[in-house]
Amino acid sequence: MVEDKYIARVPPEMLGEDYDVAVREVTKRSLEGRLVDVINEKTSQNEGKYLVISVLYTESIGEGTIVHGDGGVYQEVKYRALVYYPEMQEIVDGEVVSVQKFGAFIKFSSFEGLLHISQIMDDRIDIDLENKRFIGKETKRDLKVGDRVRVRIVAMNLASSSISDSKIGFTMKQVGLGKLDWLAKEASQ
Repeated sequence: MVEDKYIARVPPEMLGEDYDVAVREVTKRSLEGRLVDVINEKTSQNEGKYLVISVLYTESIGEGTIVHGDGGVYQEVKYRALVYYPEMQEIVDGEVVSVQKFGAFIKFSSFEGLLHISQIMDDRIDIDLENKRFIGKETKRDLKVGDRVRVRIVAMNLASSSISDSKIGFTMKQVGLGKLDWLAKEASQ
């Protein structure tokens, strides 16, 4: 949960509605599903980037401002939101969404990251691009599109406000990580 401020532009076509409802709708539409920088009010320090899952509360601060040549109203808003921030070394469950010759793309939450081929398993790997899978030469374990996996975040760059521009790297080469089917089989032995 995080509290922060935002300047919402309420378009002219929404000014005939209940103003507080319009401000809330614009704030939700603008922030939900995006990465935002959160600044600590007391220290003015950037606390990092967070993915806004849901805006739970909004409160207008003061009067809105009208800019010459723009029919919208710019309103400062204090909001409280449910957020998620992936952290380095965090273990997450995800799904393989794409297989390339250099590795697999894993989707978790709203993020997607790369599991490099060298980080899949402690085995030499054959690549079967036709069937979109990796196969361990000795273990015969395979990893393919649609598989559920448990991975650790080992590299991360959330430099922009767009989730699609974010870069996240994973590993599965540690105890307790891997394809969930492999982990279940190991636990039953």
